[in-house]
Amino acid sequence: MLRLPFMAPLPPARLTESQKQAYADQGYLLGLPPIYTRAEMDAINAELPNLLALLKPGETSGDIREWHHTSTYLYDIVMNPRILDLVEGILGPNFYVWGSHFFIKPPRSAGTVPWHQDAYYWPLSPCNTVTVWVAFDDVDEVNGGMKLIPGSHKGGLMKHGTTDDANATLSLGLADGSGFSTASAVQFRLKAGEVSMHDDRAIHGSQANPSDRRRAGLTIRYSGTNVKADLSISPDFVAHLCRGVDTYGHTPYAPAPTLRYARKDYRRGEATAEGYGLNPVAAAK
Repeated sequence: MLRLPFMAPLPPARLTESQKQAYADQGYLLGLPPIYTRAEMDAINAELPNLLALLKPGETSGDIREWHHTSTYLYDIVMNPRILDLVEGILGPNFYVWGSHFFIKPPRSAGTVPWHQDAYYWPLSPCNTVTVWVAFDDVDEVNGGMKLIPGSHKGGLMKHGTTDDANATLSLGLADGSGFSTASAVQFRLKAGEVSMHDDRAIHGSQANPSDRRRAGLTIRYSGTNVKADLSISPDFVAHLCRGVDTYGHTPYAPAPTLRYARKDYRRGEATAEGYGLNPVAAAK
């Protein structure tokens, strides 16, 4: 478990019916109860350098993907009951966690995230995945916080293409002519220890961080047990059942990790920076 200072536990975090409807209508949620106190986040951030120390020469924090399979430091976060309570309000009682990925923008860094849909990058079907974005720092428009287009999840998956932004941290973004407008994009603002949630089809992105503050966040991907990964594209795909039962039998499950800090290494080649492999239905468009 996380080595956190003793304090009274935060109350349970459950979505209201109005929040569930807002998520269905808009494709995201903000204003959620904090998952961690400021003191708890200080303790979590104090451990982060131990994980970063495992990166190989030439790698960045963006290469820390799915290390929750091997590190209890991250496993404890992705299995936090307060986060699972929120996810259950969207996915229902039966779901698993399969993905985690750090997005860390150091102070005065030029890296951007182009407009994209998460589901485009994943060979998963159907689209029934919630991304929880855990703020390790205070995040806003000044240090490159995420923006999202409300309701964009209802338009289905759109064609992505190679981005011409040399500072983009993803190789693919929404292609020209996709027909989406950023005029209604909502700026996400979070305090350290808070989370946002968004649908895997919601269009979102973020700008550079010209500020003197770091912007670090951990994305966590939860899917209903009805979601099936194409293992011919992603042979390394494994998950951890978070709650309920899996009556479908699509998904290979991994044991919980035992080491505090450990890398996730892939058995077959190098996984793409965006995920396990492109969604074959979306890529064919």
